[in-house]
Amino acid sequence: MTNDNGNVVDHVVAGSVADEAGFQKGDRILTVNGHTVANAIDLMFYTDEPVLHFQIQRDGQLIPLCIENDDYLELGIELEHFKINTCRNNCIFCFVSQLPKGLRRSLYIKDEDYRMSFLYGNYMTLTNLTDKDKQDIIEKRLSPLYVSVHSITPTVRQRLLGNSHITDIKEELSFFTKNKIFIHTQIVLCPGINDDKELIKTISELYTLYPYVSTVAVVPVGITSYSNKEIKPVTKELAAQTIAQIRKLQKEYKKKDNTLFVYPADEMYIKADEKIPPLASYGELAQIENGVGMVASFLHQMKRIKTLKRIPKRRIITFTGTSFYPYLRQVAAWLNERFNVKIDVIEVENRLFGKTVSVCGLLPGRDVLDALNTVVTKDDVVIVPDVALKADEDIFIDDVSVQEFKEALNTEVIITDSTFEGFINTLKEIE
Repeated sequence: MTNDNGNVVDHVVAGSVADEAGFQKGDRILTVNGHTVANAIDLMFYTDEPVLHFQIQRDGQLIPLCIENDDYLELGIELEHFKINTCRNNCIFCFVSQLPKGLRRSLYIKDEDYRMSFLYGNYMTLTNLTDKDKQDIIEKRLSPLYVSVHSITPTVRQRLLGNSHITDIKEELSFFTKNKIFIHTQIVLCPGINDDKELIKTISELYTLYPYVSTVAVVPVGITSYSNKEIKPVTKELAAQTIAQIRKLQKEYKKKDNTLFVYPADEMYIKADEKIPPLASYGELAQIENGVGMVASFLHQMKRIKTLKRIPKRRIITFTGTSFYPYLRQVAAWLNERFNVKIDVIEVENRLFGKTVSVCGLLPGRDVLDALNTVVTKDDVVIVPDVALKADEDIFIDDVSVQEFKEALNTEVIITDSTFEGFINTLKEIE
């Protein structure tokens, strides 16, 4: 039996094979076909068979349950979250360490867990993996994983991570690539530390592990007004220089292996005041959740809209951070010109974390309310991008709930998927 709740059933989908087999919320899954179940990954790995014999614990009683699943349907079981392994590093650019006091507790958790990396694309540094963890990754083929590299040079990486006891990152990556585990990597660019020649060296060394090291994302360091570290922001000049260096490498890799391999994050282009490349320049968008290709995808989807059958008559108001504002404003103007949709986009400056934090996902609800209060009327519809809210709960980063948000504005509020398609579908739903 595990020490955390990773094997406890949180939800059973009505009408699913698990529901028909008799599973209930609160059941603790001990084994399936003789294999111990500790978390959702174990459940995924050990249930790829047509007949599944479960041993569960319910109200202190051991109960056998059987699922016959010849069609390999989704089981319909959602487990409670497992206890997350946390980070032991003291990264000089760590965003969590730059947060003000008084926010919700979960925001201060620095996860460093290979299971979260596999399940949700969270980045890890590989600095706290045990031999058992590595064996688990290889045995269950947990691929792809997402790894923060930052520098291939041990002394530079130790400085960036604030940890002098870490092992050689290339050796760690080589172990997984030799076992055919695919990995997407990122480099947080810190001026004067891992930029310029050090950046080129790191990317070049990672490329020797291609194709199992599949992509590299280069992301400018994020700095809040609460940072007490001596680290500088990425300037327009450095962003432009970095993009030029990456383009040169991309040409080389494209010629050699027909891959671009390394990609600047959208924010790098925004800082450099350069045009976002077309969507075709981003391959399979493997790191779109890391802000790589997100703008290009949004603009590409916009161009594919030929008609809008239902055109809302009410004024639509939405918002975003300062970095995405020019692009969302462009989309709104295009929709208005083409389909006569009345959309106002409000640019919101982040006063909680400071002007340098410009993404929509970190906008506090209070800052958004202050920006919208003077422009919204009761007849308007306010669209809230879901990226501004907690993943599993309708609250902003400062714990302002969508219900409180709606009451404060005294108008209709709708949450939308943050893709262009999601935005269009929301427009179609507005009466």
